[in-house]
Amino acid sequence: MEQLFYRLAKSKFRSRFRLNKKELQYLHDKGLSVIEQHARDFIKERLAPALPKNDGKQTPMRNHPVFVAQHATATCCRKCLAKWHGIKIGLSLTQQQSDYIVSVIMYWLKEYNE
Repeated sequence: MEQLFYRLAKSKFRSRFRLNKKELQYLHDKGLSVIEQHARDFIKERLAPALPKNDGKQTPMRNHPVFVAQHATATCCRKCLAKWHGIKIGLSLTQQQSDYIVSVIMYWLKEYNE
């Protein structure tokens, strides 16, 4: 995970993402376990299929902590998952891959938004 976040920090686009006050408050109000479940649901609905609907445009840029984290961690679409995480396009995500994506998102939410 350390190597991934080192590379993400070097990306001008990825490193600019931060939660705004509303998103941060939502994170604190709901708690990490609820937010993690939201992340699991979003990944299952928006990324897990082999050919997700609207791939490349399925993740909003704001209004939920998970969406912001997905852009910050390059887990927002299948193209980014392939480029940054080596997860192939055109194949449904395995449970292990989904768990990995959620762990990356949650790591960013915990470490970069205190």
